[in-house]
Amino acid sequence: MPDDTVTVDDAPSPEFLQAYIRDIPDFPHPGILFKDITPLLNHREAFAAAVNGLAAPFRGAGVDHVVGLEARGFIFGAPVAMALGAGFVPVRKAGKLPANTIGQAYDLEYGTATVEIHADAVTPGSRVLIVDDVLATGGTGRAAVDLIRRAGGTVVGFSVLMELSALRGHEKMPDVELHTLLSV
Repeated sequence: MPDDTVTVDDAPSPEFLQAYIRDIPDFPHPGILFKDITPLLNHREAFAAAVNGLAAPFRGAGVDHVVGLEARGFIFGAPVAMALGAGFVPVRKAGKLPANTIGQAYDLEYGTATVEIHADAVTPGSRVLIVDDVLATGGTGRAAVDLIRRAGGTVVGFSVLMELSALRGHEKMPDVELHTLLSV
């Protein structure tokens, strides 16, 4: 592990953050190399640096709401919302929110899935930053962008801890300011 001299106000280097992400081979299936972020979450300086890094490009952008994608996007989205002085909106899998919702379907490898927000969570004209831990194929992220726009919000950006570049998720976001702390 690197020297623990990073403060909340420092811009995190990719090398610093990468040191707190461990590879787990063959999880959850053989042939998959899982990127485990729990060591980063458990290290106060690394976690603070990641939250600061996700928020930094959007300071002064007038963000009204930060949207966090289920489930690990909640972990980063809520503190990013606090750092930006914004509200937090969870994007959940269909059927998980208790009040009236709007949803957006997206394609999976075999079938479709739907993400939802409360119908009153994003008001027309709201400026929204979407936050997640990993951008892989981009399906969930694209659905979140489309969902926020359908609700009348303006997506000011998509901020992600890590992009799995070989899966080319960024290609589904040509119309969104994409900010990535790590590309692996």
